[in-house]
Amino acid sequence: MAGYKEPGFQDRTAAAAKAREAALAKLKSKPPVDPEEQARKMAEAEAREAAKVAKREAAKAAKIAEALAAAKALRALAEAQAAAERAAAEAEAANAEQTEAEKKAARDARYAARKSRKGR
Repeated sequence: MAGYKEPGFQDRTAAAAKAREAALAKLKSKPPVDPEEQARKMAEAEAREAAKVAKREAAKAAKIAEALAAAKALRALAEAQAAAERAAAEAEAANAEQTEAEKKAARDARYAARKSRKGR
């Protein structure tokens, strides 16, 4: 029984040439491409690419609009919190003024009571 015989250079080049010929024959057997069909396919491909680009741009614009809306919402929230803090500070200041007025009234009452005791 004969063992495995490694293909030599001649065998490899012959096999490559035979494969090349087979590929060329397959290519020649194809019908020629209709120019109208080719133009239609190219137009479809361009339309698909344009649709992809438009979709990408729309998504990008939507993302930017969403980010702007989020930023506006955060700004409005910050302004509302600042307004609430200002209102709380004003209320506290009004309470402090009222407290000062109450303190003055108490002082005046003590002073009047002291005057009335001395004047007896």
